[in-house]
Amino acid sequence: METLARFNGFVALVPPAPFLTDKRSFSFWSSRPLSFPHFSVTVSAGSPSQAMASGEVGSDPDFHQLIQSHQAAAARLSPVDEVRTLLDQTVRGMLSTFSHKHEGYPSGSMVDFACDVDGTPILAVSSLAVHTKDLLANPKCSLLVAKDAEDRTDLIVTLHGDAINVPEESREAVRAAYLGKHPDAFWVDFGDFQFIRIEPKVVRYVSGVATALLGSGELCMEEFKAAKVDPITQFSSPVASHMNKDHAEDTKAIVRHSTSVPVDFAYMLDLDSLGFNVKAGYQGSNFKLRIPFPRRAEDRRDVKTLIVEMLQAAKASQ
Repeated sequence: METLARFNGFVALVPPAPFLTDKRSFSFWSSRPLSFPHFSVTVSAGSPSQAMASGEVGSDPDFHQLIQSHQAAAARLSPVDEVRTLLDQTVRGMLSTFSHKHEGYPSGSMVDFACDVDGTPILAVSSLAVHTKDLLANPKCSLLVAKDAEDRTDLIVTLHGDAINVPEESREAVRAAYLGKHPDAFWVDFGDFQFIRIEPKVVRYVSGVATALLGSGELCMEEFKAAKVDPITQFSSPVASHMNKDHAEDTKAIVRHSTSVPVDFAYMLDLDSLGFNVKAGYQGSNFKLRIPFPRRAEDRRDVKTLIVEMLQAAKASQ
């Protein structure tokens, strides 16, 4: 049974011991921070699943129980598919190379990228760039991306691999994939630019940084390429923008009904085929919550259908 514990100012869900020891089955929800007022838990060093609560959350002593039971049951993408989806939907990351000029020292550059159909990152690099010169001398590199750059406790992925030149016969397909994510990147056709791939060797993911519930895992190339990109995540930005601009009260009603927590506000952050994530507030504290759909969404139109159904259920319960 999961419990809640406060570490370094955060309140987080503590999963049973297998979730902390089995890197393959680690669920990211288990270490995402939840910060609630007037609540703390003392955790026994002997067992991560044993905890004793002290204090209250407002006037509702069962508040933490509501969050715990709801989040434990909320449907989520598998860690492997979430990693693959994050890389596919991200367009900028930190490229780390071995410095050619300063031998023995690492070098970092913010770069734009896109992923091809099997998840391999594609970069358009200039021969004048320092990182290009580094890669010519040593193709080993890594690419780091973060789900939420403002929240270091959220999912972070580092892809380790080798940079290889894209052959001429593949250039048009690669160019199309890159421009699909960066339509204004006219410079890719300049003479000093070329496309490279970062062929994955190992993909590492980590969640819960800066908390005592650090969770991580590694995927080999075969596991990573076998993972699936969630087909609904691509609609996150327009759907969340529309909901937050025109239906903020509806989102709050859905969250209240789904969690039984009387949140003061709830803003949609992103979504996938199994549900959506929100930033919510309660009694002056902000935290993230996972809100599952009643069933898997099949397409964008189905997302609207599910949200309407959830809103109708919320209003019917009032």
